[in-house]
Amino acid sequence: MADIDAKAVEQLLSRGLEDLWYPLCPSHFLKDTPLSLRRLGHKLALWRDHAGQVHALEDHCPHRGAPLSMGVVLGDRLACPYHGIEVRCDGTVTKVPASPGCTLEGSRGARAFHVTEAHGAIWLYNSATHLDQPPPLIVPDELTSAEHSHFLCYNEWQCDYRYALENVMDPMHGTFLHKQSHSMADGDISAKFQLRRTEHGFVFEKQGQRDVNFDWTEWGDTGTHWMRLEIPYPKTGGPGGNFIIVGFVTPVNERLASVFFWRCRKVSGWQRNAWRFLYRNRLEARHWRVLEQDRVMLEQMESDAREREHLYEHDVGLSRLRRYLESMAVKQLQAKATAPTVVTLAKSD
Repeated sequence: MADIDAKAVEQLLSRGLEDLWYPLCPSHFLKDTPLSLRRLGHKLALWRDHAGQVHALEDHCPHRGAPLSMGVVLGDRLACPYHGIEVRCDGTVTKVPASPGCTLEGSRGARAFHVTEAHGAIWLYNSATHLDQPPPLIVPDELTSAEHSHFLCYNEWQCDYRYALENVMDPMHGTFLHKQSHSMADGDISAKFQLRRTEHGFVFEKQGQRDVNFDWTEWGDTGTHWMRLEIPYPKTGGPGGNFIIVGFVTPVNERLASVFFWRCRKVSGWQRNAWRFLYRNRLEARHWRVLEQDRVMLEQMESDAREREHLYEHDVGLSRLRRYLESMAVKQLQAKATAPTVVTLAKSD
């Protein structure tokens, strides 16, 4: 095994692990014109073809580096605004109007990404190398089951994305930071915790307390990294039982994170309609107030806060998460270090 420098591990973790699906933005962000987004260490150009299908390239024309997102949509191609270079969604340059037949034509000069649209969001597979087909996007059942109804809550927090992950992996903070919430006012201010393995990850939970407060968090890896938790609801919260949150976090840069929380309930028939009406008219504003408490807290933490910690029992969940992510980073870097080198000879006119 190749020795991996701790600095390299941190650099990979800070921009986001590879070979995973990440949500980029809510679907409604992408309209009729191309969209430029920075995510996962990349500047991306997203667009819809005439059938509405989403495509993604690096926002960098292979000719001179102009932003493709400022160009013209030609179905599954973008025409660069600088010199009209046409680049197909697989990264292939299909046309150079000013110099037909030049060596740039036919080359795969732009980096392409696999993207899909699902559950109200646009997702990207952050592959380390070119893939003809990505693995399927597999998410928790609450987002795919016809028995559940959900709303996507999206925000951008000015913090390291790992702070956002660790915030969710810390059930104890709900008792203090969110103690004024109508759904998190109960529960003991002290608790014993246990960590339990699951098929796709682990659950970090309070011992002897369930359906009282923010009592547990599940971490899962199904080719995308997600978190799941339940918030017990009083009867005034309407039908559907506990309120389920499925969360994802995507890094933008070292101090900015895209945060996705799908808010779900198991409802059908008239209860489904009642839940959706109640959410829009009463509950959504309350949920945003809770998220704002998290956002403000994390944004006020110093960038080196993780380096000056004194952890205790309640932090076993986030410590386990850190070890998991670090081990993934080491494996990915080792795979790159031992991969055979491919030498490509440049053509000349």
